[in-house]
Amino acid sequence: MTRPSTAGHSDPTVQPVPAAVVEQVDAADTTLQNPRRAVLSLGSNLGNRLETLQGAVDALEDTPGVRVKAVSPVYETAPWGVEPGTQPSYLNAVVILKTTLPPSSLLERAHAIEDAFNRVRDERWGPRTIDVDIVAYAEVVSDDPRLTLPHPRAHERAFVLAPWHDVDPEAQLPGRGAVAGLLAEVTREGVAVRPDLELRLPE
Repeated sequence: MTRPSTAGHSDPTVQPVPAAVVEQVDAADTTLQNPRRAVLSLGSNLGNRLETLQGAVDALEDTPGVRVKAVSPVYETAPWGVEPGTQPSYLNAVVILKTTLPPSSLLERAHAIEDAFNRVRDERWGPRTIDVDIVAYAEVVSDDPRLTLPHPRAHERAFVLAPWHDVDPEAQLPGRGAVAGLLAEVTREGVAVRPDLELRLPE
């Protein structure tokens, strides 16, 4: 019988665990303690839209206390609330998270990601490099003006409902009901899936 090597360099039981690994384990453990489910909507209509959306997904995954669990197909959408032809079309997607962050901290992180991609807030419905909206957070219903939950217009937006339904067909929008039913009641005009584009789920 071959005896196992007792050399320290090949015996993992006597090797100190690198600090970076300890930090990763601690971060993952924290995330798994009573996490809440959150749904975020991403949109971009300036610059390299797909690259920006992927950057936002990666930035969310890099957030302590956040784990990206699912990423929807990519949709191309006519701009909302503006005259046709006055802005480039959007790429939109929905991301499902598990998080231990409270809604206010998740909102701060969403704004930080927007700022990192040079989001400009000069005008309502204006073009933007990235838009990161919290659509729903667990079953929370709140009319806080800083963060209304669920998002007050999510139930009427196909570019939110369609990708959300794709990634979670049984989803419920708190206070509004099944996403499938809500999607059946809105128009999909100007909202089309882009099967040639794909966002990667962070490893």
